[in-house]
Amino acid sequence: MTRIRNHAIALAAILIFAAAAWFRIAGTLAEPLWLDEAYSAYAANKGFDFLWQIVPRYETHPPFYYSLLRLWTLGFGDSLAGLRALGMVCGMLTLPVMALAAREAARMLRLPALPIMAASLVLAALSPALVEMAREVRPYPVLILVYAMALLALLRAARITGETGAIPPRPFALYIASLACTFWLHSLGVLYAASLGLAALALIARRGLARNDWLRFFGGHALAGLLYLPGLLILIDQAPTWVQSTWLRFSFTGLEWRLAELYGVRTITGMIAAGVLALFGLWTLAWSGPGRRLGLALLATSLIPVIASITVSLLVAPVFIVRTMTAVAVPTLLLFAIGAGGFLATRGWWRWLAPLPLIVLAWQMVTIDRQRRAGPPMQDWYPALRWLDERYRPGDIVWAYPNEGALPFDYAARDLGMIVATRPIPTAVPTLNGGPGAWNPTGSRGVVSLPAERLKALADAPDAQRVPTIWLLRLGANAYDKGDHLLRALEFGRVRVADCETYPIDIIGLARPDVASPPPSFPAKRARCIPSKP
Repeated sequence: MTRIRNHAIALAAILIFAAAAWFRIAGTLAEPLWLDEAYSAYAANKGFDFLWQIVPRYETHPPFYYSLLRLWTLGFGDSLAGLRALGMVCGMLTLPVMALAAREAARMLRLPALPIMAASLVLAALSPALVEMAREVRPYPVLILVYAMALLALLRAARITGETGAIPPRPFALYIASLACTFWLHSLGVLYAASLGLAALALIARRGLARNDWLRFFGGHALAGLLYLPGLLILIDQAPTWVQSTWLRFSFTGLEWRLAELYGVRTITGMIAAGVLALFGLWTLAWSGPGRRLGLALLATSLIPVIASITVSLLVAPVFIVRTMTAVAVPTLLLFAIGAGGFLATRGWWRWLAPLPLIVLAWQMVTIDRQRRAGPPMQDWYPALRWLDERYRPGDIVWAYPNEGALPFDYAARDLGMIVATRPIPTAVPTLNGGPGAWNPTGSRGVVSLPAERLKALADAPDAQRVPTIWLLRLGANAYDKGDHLLRALEFGRVRVADCETYPIDIIGLARPDVASPPPSFPAKRARCIPSKP
């Protein structure tokens, strides 16, 4: 019977990991890099000198993630698959780390480990937040993995401290290393680090610890803070530009649904199931001293980063609440797993109802994933590039204004095997000195808007006049060129021959009059590209 049971457990684990891999990998190579991902790929391709000397001058995030991505691409290449593979690997590694954290939680609570581990694996495999972030070329999948490792190390250190009365060096060292990485992986990493510090206080700090243990505890946290000091200086330097110029606006409208993406799913049924599991979890944790410590730690790590980010959005400058906060799904799902496992461990026939909310939540997660796959990518570059490929002729140039639009455009063209000449306006990212009258309209120091007279001078320049057709690529024209000044300057003396618009991508063809008569591939009238259906 033991052998059959072990084989059944192994088969279930294989199936869960296979499902997790499918949700994270399937279809990801059909989606082009969107703007933020292209920034990551662009920085990683530039080399370490650029990463540590130039990136801090225009990017609010520390260069640590870009350096990891640089090392990854040196080994696995910078193709679309190579770039996305880092996030996928981190996303898959998060599952066993969460299972081990669930086992530590079960040991602290003196509960059977298997149900809690199984529940945590199922939820982590299907969580929309974890699945979506694992598919991105951004720091979030790495941050999620590191946050999970920090929790695992904290729980193990807390359990051993409770058993021996002393802080174990190795688990605590792993926690401090994870804490330092959390600082460096994102500009808001300090919020995660603060919540981890409070969780450490709840789990480890107690009467009876020796003097050396207190020195290890506070010294380790001080070391992590000191290691972050250069990153803090970067953030302090970049913050004024973001605060003064950001286009982002914070609103409480629909906030509850956005938060539901972090703590479960955006459906009423899913929210009810998640609430039931959370209540079961808190009820299970409330019955013992270690459980109450663990409950405080899980609440701190799941709530404080979000509460702090909302506070920052209200008092300082708005931040992207959902994307930047996806790591809080880790302690939240762990709480849900404790709820399922704890209720199953109670006596009485009703304990067999414990899997019901877990099954409902898991099914809602699958439904959300299906809905997301039915929608378009974040930015649908491939159909726009295919549209352009039918019309682009030798000698034509794509003008990208703002300049950052050239980043995802060039990567999409590479993926499709297209050779297209691009000219970022006024320079390639980053434009650190935009010249007279230039300003940063969206909080990024690497992207500038130019005054109307300078845009007209660019359009009237001899090198521009020689181009048969200028394809104006606009990404967020309402933010960077509200008066359509560059478009109007190019239209003077040129003929608009085609237009492809799939928000936020807008490509407008402006030909010299002597070449404006379109070849057969051109439509007779103004054209609009239609995004390809998934």
